Formats: sequence, structure tokens, C-alpha cells
Amino acid sequence: MLVKLKDLLTIKNGTDYKHLASGNIPVIGTGGIMLYVNKPLYNKEAILLPRKGSLNNVMYMDKPFWTVDTMFYAIPNYKKVNAKYLYYHLSLINFARYDIGSTIPSMTSSLYYSLSIDLPSLKIQEKIAYILTEIDKQIERNTAIVKRLQVLALNSFDYFSKDNSG
Repeated sequence: MLVKLKDLLTIKNGTDYKHLASGNIPVIGTGGIMLYVNKPLYNKEAILLPRKGSLNNVMYMDKPFWTVDTMFYAIPNYKKVNAKYLYYHLSLINFARYDIGSTIPSMTSSLYYSLSIDLPSLKIQEKIAYILTEIDKQIERNTAIVKRLQVLALNSFDYFSKDNSG
């Protein structure tokens, strides 16, 4: 069933963070984490949607965060959509094709709201979100293993490249 995003989420604007002290709450722009501050703008599950810049950099947050004005944060309507499912679904969309900017790629909340997606039942959304989340967890574990192996390889190279023929 086709459903407009305006029925699935409420989009909020990011804002300036410069009045905040340093801390452990990530400040997020379209390029990712910029720095950390002491207070969150929002502290519940949300989908971060680019407003300016890298329009395809959709993010999911389930921890406190702050977004700057180049990034919207969207609060899901839990009666209709699983937040993680919606994040995965929106991550597949090429938002660059909806760019309304002249020199800097841009999106508006009204443009996001006007978009429609094909939405399965909440039960199916939950199953898909669970499977994709498990795949993401395995990717993270594999990435950590690869990093450890790279360090091991570098240490082995350093060790054996020295004159240890003794």
C-alpha cells in the first residue's frame, strides 16, 4: 500500500549548537558526527534526513543526539511504521534526484512529506527490520575482525622486516 511520508513521520529542524558545552552527545550534520556536546536536541529513536549537502546520507539514531541545520530529524508514527524499517527503506532512495538547490544540494520537509513509499503491514516491517539489523550487526563484527587482522598483519610485517635472523 502506497503511503505518504507525511503520514509516517514528523520532521523537525536541526539547530545551532554553539551555545552548548563539550560533552558526549554527538552533533550530526549531513557528513556525519561533527563534535560532541553536553545536551541532546532529541533523545529518542529518530531518522535523520539530509536538508543540505549529501542528500543520500540518511541515518538512524536510537541514542540522544543533536542535529545542525543541515540535517532534519524525523520522529516516526509508531502506529503505522517501524522506525528501523523506515530507515532501511529510505536509505534505498536516491534523494539526490529530488534536489531543489542551485549550488548546494537541498531538500525541504514539504518535499520529504510529499514522497510516497510502498508500506507492508507493521508485522512484516518488524520482521524485515529485525533481519536487516542482524545483518548490520554481523557486518560490524566482521569489520572489527578485519581491523584487528590488519593490525596483526602490520605488527607481523614490522617484526619480520627487522633483522631477527639473530
